[in-house]
Amino acid sequence: MDIIKNITALETISIRQPVLRAGRSIESCHFEGDDLPSTKHFGIYYDKKLVGVVSVFSKINSTFNSPNQFQLRGMAILSEFQKRGFGEKLLQHCEDYIKSQNGSMIWFNARVTAVSFYEKSHYKKIGDPFSILEIGPHYLMKKEIDYP
Repeated sequence: MDIIKNITALETISIRQPVLRAGRSIESCHFEGDDLPSTKHFGIYYDKKLVGVVSVFSKINSTFNSPNQFQLRGMAILSEFQKRGFGEKLLQHCEDYIKSQNGSMIWFNARVTAVSFYEKSHYKKIGDPFSILEIGPHYLMKKEIDYP
């Protein structure tokens, strides 16, 4: 049985560190804006164990001409729980939350290795790959929010 809960920025570190910042300092796991009241952090639990996290920031990317944009950051699932549907559930939870906030668009920087995961959920690559220092190659990705 899995469940998604609101968590704190501090609680995300136990997943961000081994998955996204392996071998790097705990400080590298803290993102600018983590503690803003508008930022939401979600964790997915399996058998009462936190196995994945994602953070949602209310943040405008000037590349896009959309109002009320939201950025996903720190999407991470512990390696032994990957490819079991937890990431898809967290992503859907984020989309539902952003819809509840009348968001018009979701954007993020995706590691090249994660692009196909996001494309399955209809996210589109924008532009050419670029490198984030000490982390590696990424693509800017986005999805417009559809309302019925």
